[in-house]
Amino acid sequence: MESSNSTPTNILSYLRCRYQSKVIEEIVREILGKLISTSSIVPNDLVGINSRMEKLVNLLDMGLKDTLLIGIWGMGGMGKTTLAAVVHGRFLNHFEGNSFLANVREQSRGPGLVSLQKKLLSDILIGRSVDFSNVHWGSEEIRKRLSHKKVLIILDDVDHPKQLEALAGDKNWFGPGSRIIITTRNQQLLINLGVDNIYQIEELNNNEALKLFSRKAFKNDCPLEGYEELSQEFIYYAKGVPLALEVLGSSILHRNVDLWKSTLARIKQYPPRDILEVLKISFDGLEESEKNIFLDIACFFNREYKTNILQTLHDQLDGDIDVLLKKSLITISRGYLQMHDLLQKLGREIVCRESIEAGRRSRVWCIKDVLHVLKENTGTDLVTGIFLDAPPKKKEHLNAKAFSNMKNLRLLKISGVHLPQGLNYLSSKLRYIHWYGYTSKSLPTIFEPKELVELIMPCSLMKQLWKGIKSSNELKFIDLSDSKNLIETPDFSGVPNLEQLILQHCTRLFRIHESLWNLKRLIQLDLNGCKCLESLPNKINMESLEVFILSGCSRLKKFPKIVGNMSHLSKLDLSETPIKHLPAFVKHLTVLTNLDLSKCRYLSSLPDASCHLKYLKSLNLSYCSKLDKLPESLGNIKGMEKLNVSHTAIRELPSPIGLLEKLKVVILRGCVGLSYSKSLNKLLHTLSGLCSLTKLDLSYCNLSAIPDVVGCLSSLKLLNLGGNNFVCLPDSIIQLTNLDELFLFDCTDLQSLPWLPLNIGGIYLEGCISLETTPIRPDYDFQPILNLVNCFKIMEDQGYGDMLSMIKDPCIPGRRTHSVDIPEWVIEQNEEASAYTPLHVKLDDNWNQVGSVSLTMYSDECNKIVGLFVWCAFRFNQHHPPDERGLEVRNCAAWLVYEHDIEQAKQIQAESQSRQFMNHDGEGAGPSGEGTSNDIDVPLGHYTQRRLDSTP
Repeated sequence: MESSNSTPTNILSYLRCRYQSKVIEEIVREILGKLISTSSIVPNDLVGINSRMEKLVNLLDMGLKDTLLIGIWGMGGMGKTTLAAVVHGRFLNHFEGNSFLANVREQSRGPGLVSLQKKLLSDILIGRSVDFSNVHWGSEEIRKRLSHKKVLIILDDVDHPKQLEALAGDKNWFGPGSRIIITTRNQQLLINLGVDNIYQIEELNNNEALKLFSRKAFKNDCPLEGYEELSQEFIYYAKGVPLALEVLGSSILHRNVDLWKSTLARIKQYPPRDILEVLKISFDGLEESEKNIFLDIACFFNREYKTNILQTLHDQLDGDIDVLLKKSLITISRGYLQMHDLLQKLGREIVCRESIEAGRRSRVWCIKDVLHVLKENTGTDLVTGIFLDAPPKKKEHLNAKAFSNMKNLRLLKISGVHLPQGLNYLSSKLRYIHWYGYTSKSLPTIFEPKELVELIMPCSLMKQLWKGIKSSNELKFIDLSDSKNLIETPDFSGVPNLEQLILQHCTRLFRIHESLWNLKRLIQLDLNGCKCLESLPNKINMESLEVFILSGCSRLKKFPKIVGNMSHLSKLDLSETPIKHLPAFVKHLTVLTNLDLSKCRYLSSLPDASCHLKYLKSLNLSYCSKLDKLPESLGNIKGMEKLNVSHTAIRELPSPIGLLEKLKVVILRGCVGLSYSKSLNKLLHTLSGLCSLTKLDLSYCNLSAIPDVVGCLSSLKLLNLGGNNFVCLPDSIIQLTNLDELFLFDCTDLQSLPWLPLNIGGIYLEGCISLETTPIRPDYDFQPILNLVNCFKIMEDQGYGDMLSMIKDPCIPGRRTHSVDIPEWVIEQNEEASAYTPLHVKLDDNWNQVGSVSLTMYSDECNKIVGLFVWCAFRFNQHHPPDERGLEVRNCAAWLVYEHDIEQAKQIQAESQSRQFMNHDGEGAGPSGEGTSNDIDVPLGHYTQRRLDSTP
């Protein structure tokens, strides 16, 4: 063929000599490939396909000569098949043969796997007939005929391992450079097969969803005028699922606004059948236990913490949850279960199809249905769960037989209902009870909690939980918090496996049954605020106890003398008890890590015996006002990490404290005895050798000067000197190169600041009314978080103008920040002025989304307004309803500040600042820094404080 004198006759002769059939086969394949390629043009309405295709192409790694198995995984309706088809059309010319096997799940149940095997071979071998009668022979034929061919194969909608075993059981079945793409809803299939990469297909973002929806609803890329907000509501409903967007858009094509609104209202109650049937395929493939968990999540626990209630209801939870994850039916984010709204609607629809009558369904969650079932006594033994997440708007009265017919009830969560006649019956199959405000005096006499795992009844009116002995080897958790009428605990001898007992704020509780003190499995005992409790038994023997809380037991005088094997007790809280000396039993708690003696106002000293607590990490002695000295032996507790002696009479710390190499936090707030210069010098010298010390609080200690030795605390990250009387800081503070936050609020005599460490992140100067100079300038390249509220002199003398221009970042570093834009506004009062004037505050953020807070102020009060406070915590939701602008508000507050507010603020400022710093260390919840809290309050002052909740 390379001869320059070739003729058609010579060419044909040459072909006959050189494997004529093989060459013809290659020519035919090339022609067919080109024909197929020209017909594989990406349709114009495949919105968002390019970005997803490129991600998949990266996983395919077409330059690699190895055979690769690639999975495309996701819930139904997400476009897995479409994506696979586009990639197939784009790359089929790169292979010697290709096959797209669509609907493997359905085809394997219909014509069967043998038929699919034959089609696979026929596609790649260009119509060549291959005959075999069973799956095993078919697998052998695939391996034998394709092991030397570079092929592209798409196995679409696979749902069973046997399908993969028959069609692509091993990489060795295919030649080098082959690519096998498998689409499935079940990730576990891909993992078991050992695929090389898995692409989890993504939901459409808001812009993509709007474009796809608009193409179906308007035959255009964007909504028509007047339909914008309604379109966003449909998009919010679909949550980025292409199938849902197409079905919804097509269903309202050429319809007017009224029909759109009625359609939207209808689908919210009755989702389109086309969507549900596609999603239901995944549900139908579940085992019975997996179906039950899916329905429980859909009806009760969407966005609930995974390890909470579900574990009490299902014995093999982790394995079944893993199946639901692998089949894209749920996700888990930070430990919380999340289910797509359409899947939740599917689950609830499945339950509603069980019966027209709510009392004959397995699960009841709608408030209307719950009240109907309970008030009309229509419940049956088919009901396994009742879940009322929010109380009724008004008090509802139930009769004593409300639960009498529900023999198989396993889950009960309810609140806001009253039992004027008491309660006669609860199912013995109940595993979980959460009844807020239970109004009967005790549980039903005939109730046998033999399967009960958790019993939660806060704010109940019970006087006694139950009478006599109730037996349950499963009961692990009891919470009767704030049950003000509870006077005694029951006999616990029948519940030997109880792990947690919460009785906090049961203010009338005065008698604890002796059986409690012998519970071998009890881990946590919380008696916080049990003010009538006067004594504990002489002997306690709870060998598993880890947390023992007696805080606020203000009448407690008698403590145990003998402690049995309590080798696990790590936290003991004796705060706000009338103890005068450390109880003798404490020295036997050899693994104690957290000891809280705060607000023990009669405690005047600590014994040397405390040094036996060698594993102690945190010691809280705050507000022990009579305590003026710590034992020298405290330096022997080598593991100490946190020491809080705020508001005590202590003037110095024992020098051996300087030997505590792990000490990280020292809080001396309000220790005015340190105001003597010698005391402070000695203290700082003692602390200067601590290489782990990162937080030091010396606020409100009446300090008139800060010695130079403070610069030796090189490991400090947070230093609080607020509320003191010094005029300036020593230049040595620049040596604190690790310092991130410096608190100087309410230092009313402070006039100037020295040069500060360049990497400092926040300087809090609120209320420093005498401050005149600072090294930080508006035009200075480096600007930390800077709070200058009520720093009147520096604002006037240095011409800073608008205070907001000084704040680079008003939030904690590491969090997404939001700037507050307050437009200029001038209010002129005249006869025509309205009764009130609205003020609009715009919030702009890094996502270029816009939210707002509106306030209304009365015109006759305008001249008294001195400021504005806006606080908002929210998260961005990509698929948002139009009225939320993409911001899901978690907490929000906004108010105007008047002159009288400033006066009131001055009165409580010291107390407020003290509380804020305590909360910053993770302690204190009350207005005086009392109690504990997991929230973080950044001490930016009374009006500039920003609180970041732990919610995302």
